[in-house]
Amino acid sequence: MSTAGTSPPNDPKEVEFLGDSLEALRRFPLTARREAGHQIDHLQHGRLPDDWKPMKTVGPGVQEIRLHDQSGIYRVIYVAKFDDAVYVLHCFQKKSQKTDPADIGIAKDRYGALVDRLKRHKADERKGKRK
Repeated sequence: MSTAGTSPPNDPKEVEFLGDSLEALRRFPLTARREAGHQIDHLQHGRLPDDWKPMKTVGPGVQEIRLHDQSGIYRVIYVAKFDDAVYVLHCFQKKSQKTDPADIGIAKDRYGALVDRLKRHKADERKGKRK
């Protein structure tokens, strides 16, 4: 299981929201939105969120922040194992005990596209073709 690390870095990691994850997060109720921001700040500083679990079905190193609010249960699926940033893959309100396969599929697709993009970027850097 990959973790975000235990010792905080000097500078916080950037956060990149993939797809419509930022818009989805903005639709959370205010208290859930604030808590999500607080937990993402933990990740940026190399700490783990207060309530999380690995999401191995999405990809290696992918985890979810679990948020509970009066109006429901919310999830933020992210990956923080890469050096350059915390990538938020998907944000959604959980409607049942089991995570909807559609939500897992969205996160899995975004994770795959992210890994491909990072591999291409690394290859371009090695070739001196920084994009």
